[in-house]
This record gives sequence, C-alpha cells and structure tokens, in this order.
Amino acid sequence: MNNKDLPDLNQPGGKTAEYSGMESPLAREEAAQSGGSQDTKAAEENAEGDSAGGSMEHEISALKQALENKENEMNELLDRAQRLAAEYDNYRKRTNREKERLYSDSVCDVVSRFLPVVDNLERAIAAEAETDEGKSLMEGIGMILRQMSDILEKLGVKPIEAVGKTFNPELHNAVMHVEDESYGAGEITEEFQKGYIYKDEIVIRHSMVKVAN
Repeated sequence: MNNKDLPDLNQPGGKTAEYSGMESPLAREEAAQSGGSQDTKAAEENAEGDSAGGSMEHEISALKQALENKENEMNELLDRAQRLAAEYDNYRKRTNREKERLYSDSVCDVVSRFLPVVDNLERAIAAEAETDEGKSLMEGIGMILRQMSDILEKLGVKPIEAVGKTFNPELHNAVMHVEDESYGAGEITEEFQKGYIYKDEIVIRHSMVKVAN
C-alpha cells in the first residue's frame, strides 16, 4: 500500500475532521457518570431538604402541643386560685358575721341586765317630790338616767316607739285590750313597760302595751 493512499491526519479535510463530531465510548461513560453524580447529589439535597422540612414541622407541632398543655395547666391553676379566693372571701364574710352576731348578743345580754335599773330610775323621776330635798334627789336621779340613756344610744340601743303606733307583734307585747272608738284598730293606747331594740334589728325587750279595738 502506498503512503499516498493513507489519509493525512493533519489535513483539515482528513478523517480526523470526520470523527471530531463523534463521542468516544469513554467520553460517553464519563458524561454518564458525571450526570448520574449530579442527579444523585440533587436527590440527596432534595432528601435533606425534605427531611429538614419534616423535622421543623414536627418541632412546630410539638411546640404547639406543649403550649396548649401549658395553657390548660395555667387555666386549671387560675380556676383553682379563683375558687380558693371565693372560698376565702366567703369564710371571711361568715367569720365577720359571726363576730358581729357574737358582739350583738353580748351587748343585748348586758343591756337587758341593766334595763330594770333604768325602769326604777324612770319610776323615781315620775314620782312627785313633796320637799325641796326630794326635788334635789329627783334632779340627781334624772342626771343618772340621762347618762344611762346616752350610753345606751352610743351602743346602738334605743327605746321602741309604742303609744300612738300600730301594734306590731315583733316589737310589742299586748297585755291588755280596750274597746274605744276614739282609737284606730290595733292602735296602742298605753305603755306599761318600755321596750328596747338594738340597731333596729334585735329586740332586747318587747314593749308591754295596751291595744285598742
């Protein structure tokens, strides 16, 4: 074979130019490996992204659940605190009422023991003194009676109104009745013994009265 028949590889029109546009098997393999590596890397990145996203959603869900649990716990503690506050307030009010009642009972008991003394002083004042010495004595008794009346008033004790008022069984004790058209039905015409009431609530002693009609 003559050398002239061999293609000149250095010539632009030689076979090299014809094969330049074709990939060799080795190049194709390298390209395939490079493309596969890129696809694998992208898949790994996507998997990592999905894993990170799922992990964050899980954390958010866990935080929401923890927050809800804390809110429920806080509401339970608040409800318990409110119940305790209400119970304490009721206890305080009940204790104050009991103290006030105990004090009121004590005042009424002591005053009731002094009322006979007041009655005697009033009877003494009602009696007419015939001598100057007797009048002086009545004036002294009157001063004592006024002092006792002031003490009773400061304690919240006052006489029960009777004569001219309509009979009230909660305040008055009717010991006599009289038929007299000049008085209204149930009107009190006379008082035999004065009654007393504490703070307009507790009757220490009922008035003994005569009632008309």
